[in-house]
Amino acid sequence: MKKSLIFIFLVSSACYLTAQKTEKQILKIMCYNVENYFDCVDDSLTNDSEFLPGGMRGWNYAKYIKKQANITKVITAIGGWDAPVLVGLCEVESDKCLIDLTRYSGLKNLRYKFLHHESPDTRGVDVALLYQPKQFKPIHDEAIRINFPTASNNKTRDILFATGIIASGDTLHVFVCHFPSRLGGELESEEKRIFVASVVRGKVDSLFAVNSHANIVIMGDFNDFPTNRSLLNGLKAKPLNDSISTHNLYNLMYKMHVEGKGTNKHEGDWGALDQIIVSGALLQQNGRIFTRQSDIHIFDAGFLLENDKKFLGKQPFRTYVGFKYQEGFSDHLPVYADFWY
Repeated sequence: MKKSLIFIFLVSSACYLTAQKTEKQILKIMCYNVENYFDCVDDSLTNDSEFLPGGMRGWNYAKYIKKQANITKVITAIGGWDAPVLVGLCEVESDKCLIDLTRYSGLKNLRYKFLHHESPDTRGVDVALLYQPKQFKPIHDEAIRINFPTASNNKTRDILFATGIIASGDTLHVFVCHFPSRLGGELESEEKRIFVASVVRGKVDSLFAVNSHANIVIMGDFNDFPTNRSLLNGLKAKPLNDSISTHNLYNLMYKMHVEGKGTNKHEGDWGALDQIIVSGALLQQNGRIFTRQSDIHIFDAGFLLENDKKFLGKQPFRTYVGFKYQEGFSDHLPVYADFWY
């Protein structure tokens, strides 16, 4: 009888351990335009006077700390028990902002590290990538400089490109983007976004040339919708369909956008300016790491929204409305996707 019990216990333990090994784990990736995360230090190389103590917005240390706390609240709320492994941020001014966010805010216990390069943006706002070092080990990162062929004096944000090894042992290529704004008009500025998209696509093609099954994630604020030419033609990011090719790009936000959901509200209409785009290899559910259409989300918690008095419904709860400070979060909502390995 004792031998039988021991045998049953051993078999049960083996089955449990096998189940533990085969159970899928979550790797959460998010991107967020945090809207003007400026420090309070004057940078003589950029035009940051608007967000300095004594500047026209009345920016100060207390507001800086509040902004930092708001960003922390969003990241921790999205993560819950599973903190995002990768966090792409747009509109971050400096290393100081990122050091303070990762070491001295409520995020410090999550032990994020970051990748950031100073870009030639005239206001000094850049993109950055926070990462959990135990789950993403960078082996390469670079700033992809944008040089417009017909307007060399026009400056815009660099594209942050990073390659790392994730917990499954696979290689992941990550782009964090903030395409040129629509300032001056959507159509008037469209060619700039198409050009930036073509630069990113060129880098993607070089990755596919080495490995047609490359795991690629492209995220950020594209200042265009998934249906615009910059994303469809420049980046060649397709909507998901029944036929997935490993060497194509697919826009996880396409479906949400055409359904009227979005991350930014303009003149009463929601649109998905913030997107996560993946290579086809990451949509193969028999792969070592994968995601699905159902795994993309817009994070629209109540604390990120306020009443839209002009167009009704809700709108993002911004830090500023014009020059009026209201302690809010951002004019964009974050997006995140769950990946399984």
